[in-house]
Amino acid sequence: MNSSVSVLLFGVTRDLTGQSKVSVPLSEEARVADLLSQLNQQYPALAGIRSLLVAVNGEYAETDQILHINDEIALIPPVSGG
Repeated sequence: MNSSVSVLLFGVTRDLTGQSKVSVPLSEEARVADLLSQLNQQYPALAGIRSLLVAVNGEYAETDQILHINDEIALIPPVSGG
């Protein structure tokens, strides 16, 4: 069964997609790596971002973490500053 998850976008990820939130279709038992792959297909410009982090329910997630339909997911781009 396929379902969608909502992903919050910040900084350059928002700039590249033109949206602050996107819906991504994923199969059951999808992992963070699957989400990133799907996002890179939908928005090829995202693939060029180095060290993009994913937060699931307020905590940084590894690529093998399984996602659930009600998870709060956010893409966190690298931050620069001085």
